[in-house]
Amino acid sequence: MNSKDSFKVLIVDDETDVQKSLKRLFARTEYHLSFAVSGSEALQQLSTGPVDLMLLDLKMPQMGGLAVLNAALEIYPDLPVIILTAHGSIQDAVTALKCGATDFFEKSVAPELLRNKVRLVHNEWALRRENEALHNQLNRAFSFPELLGESSAMLRLKDMIVRIAPTDTSVLIQGESGTGKELVARAVHHHSTRKAKVFIPVDCASLNETVIESELFGHVKGAFTGAEQNTLGLFRAANEGTIFLDEIGEIPLKTQAKLLRVLQEREVRPVGSTSRNVINIRVIAATNRDLLNAIREGTFRQDLYYRLSGINLFLPPLRDRMEDIPLLAQHIISKAASEHLPLKKLSDATLLRLQRYDWQGNIRELENVLHGAITMATGELVQPDDLHFNQQVIQPFIRQKSYETTDIASYEEDAIRKALHRTAGSKRKAAQLLGISEATLYRRIKKYQI
Repeated sequence: MNSKDSFKVLIVDDETDVQKSLKRLFARTEYHLSFAVSGSEALQQLSTGPVDLMLLDLKMPQMGGLAVLNAALEIYPDLPVIILTAHGSIQDAVTALKCGATDFFEKSVAPELLRNKVRLVHNEWALRRENEALHNQLNRAFSFPELLGESSAMLRLKDMIVRIAPTDTSVLIQGESGTGKELVARAVHHHSTRKAKVFIPVDCASLNETVIESELFGHVKGAFTGAEQNTLGLFRAANEGTIFLDEIGEIPLKTQAKLLRVLQEREVRPVGSTSRNVINIRVIAATNRDLLNAIREGTFRQDLYYRLSGINLFLPPLRDRMEDIPLLAQHIISKAASEHLPLKKLSDATLLRLQRYDWQGNIRELENVLHGAITMATGELVQPDDLHFNQQVIQPFIRQKSYETTDIASYEEDAIRKALHRTAGSKRKAAQLLGISEATLYRRIKKYQI
């Protein structure tokens, strides 16, 4: 493997025997090892390029390990550093960890423990590279800035959109109200071969049951009282483009039968006409209802469900991608300022409060809360007291406690407990939900004794 693509480990120790021992310990790995016998030499190496992990002796002449640690983190703040020392003490460990060290080991530690620790750091590094590669790939392929989110759930959704968009397969988008299902539908259309053609959204829930077929499929003059001229209907208006049937679960059974025929035959017969019109469209449907349950209750046709759900996209609720809230909040604030509200910023405490709320109304509720907070805020910063929610801020399974703006550890602990609760204890799923590696999750679980 090219050293450029390898996991680079810098070993800093003034004892030659220790360096040789560590070289043997990692001899069978693909790590790219480099060595420094002093703190100044280590910093010189770091000035020429980054490394992915530093193993650092705490006690060295001239420039001690803590001084090297502080200087190294000034250059690379996210650099993992494992302290190794033959003169360890609890105070040394606490000081090193407070300064930003990843972990602390006596040189007499069992080699396998150190090897496992380095392996965990390597796994995190590999996952970050994989996520960065996916993110870069999506940035090249995905170009729909209105669909915001960099969480793992949103990256997977965007990847799915890029994959399915070039096909003409029907798509069923499922998600709670306010999650942005129409934005997903528009993103699919935007990345499809039909993007230069029309995109017609239809709110099925708002269509009057007595005229819904006429709205969808058109009618001929004289088909019913008031039909004074021929109309195309939304399906024929969307010809060669995309029609988006939002809240598809609200369509009456009678209309479902006709819709099924249209989807099967790709022909539309207007109300009152005996002729059929061929159509070439892509159908995207969306619902916040459980259609499988509706099928069991007899309110939705099973054959129509399978015709619509060529591909299923599941849009995650906002509470399952809390890491996207800062990005969404900034977008909402900027958009509000460009329209009619004053430009504000969120305080750290306000951002924490937003990330601890349950968001049953999803992004739509976040937008409403922020608009209200911007209006209420008297200064340049939006404070927690400016936020007004419709429900309890603290979810019932989160322990009731007061958070200070600097109490990040307490917030992180509760976020982990919350994720484990949602995933029934599955650490793999909890890590995905939190947007971190399993190795990081295990380390946090140990840290907080969860």
